[in-house]
Amino acid sequence: MRTYEFLTLDVFTTTRFGGNPLAVFPDARGLDGGQMQAIAREFNLSETTFVLPAQDPANTAQVRIFTPTREMPFAGHPNVGTGWALADRAVDGLLRFEEIAGLVEVRISRDAAGAVTAATIAAPQPLTLAETYTAAEIAPCATLSPADILVAAHQPVRASVGNPFILAEVTPEALSRAAPDIAASRALTDAHPELVGRSALYIYARDGARLRTRMFAPPLGVLEDPATGSAATPLAALLLHLSGAQDGAWEMLQGVEMGRPSLLLTTARRAADGIRATVGGACVPVMTGRLSI
Repeated sequence: MRTYEFLTLDVFTTTRFGGNPLAVFPDARGLDGGQMQAIAREFNLSETTFVLPAQDPANTAQVRIFTPTREMPFAGHPNVGTGWALADRAVDGLLRFEEIAGLVEVRISRDAAGAVTAATIAAPQPLTLAETYTAAEIAPCATLSPADILVAAHQPVRASVGNPFILAEVTPEALSRAAPDIAASRALTDAHPELVGRSALYIYARDGARLRTRMFAPPLGVLEDPATGSAATPLAALLLHLSGAQDGAWEMLQGVEMGRPSLLLTTARRAADGIRATVGGACVPVMTGRLSI
């Protein structure tokens, strides 16, 4: 039996018990994929990360990310939290994580005293836009009516910068009363084979200069997520795409309805290969422990 050290952090918050909790295993050597999946299921958080030696010595580490039900190619808050946990390994303030979706760079910010103040990740892929869906198809997944879905700017669309989400704008009032519907989410997946294993809905509403967001993914074992960086990044990229601007920045507030408010700071810019996005924020370390397996 081997013992593995872990820590937990609340991500995208400066307040303990806010944000999105994450478990990190800083040295997961000796664990196979099945064991990692079992551990993630035991923690039952949105994600758990496992750090392994990098395959390329030019990079910092290989990072594997698991929800309670599956391995993820890329995710936002796990990279921000893992970056925060491994900040001492940064070279010139930069970490480079090898992941299924590609190389993820994490920029560490520190104050004058050297304390970590933020971790910001660059999504591994440029924006891709795939299928669109009707308001009538999407609304039931959030226990809403089609009239609650706003389509003036765009139809609900599947977008990705490494991990795909259906992005849909809703009214501010609808955002507050939305709730995940398991049966409707499964029905949507059944009707659209491209959503099998990828059925996650990110709804947003405009709140002055800030956006309010929520994420539902019952088919992936996550009814609702307090903070979803891998959804905030394609949303930022989509908004830039629609605006026609060269770059932009958005504050996104998520998790309010769950009692875990999370602040995600996003940017997007036009690059040679398409629209690139980042997301960052603060973290609060919460627990440390050991697990035997």
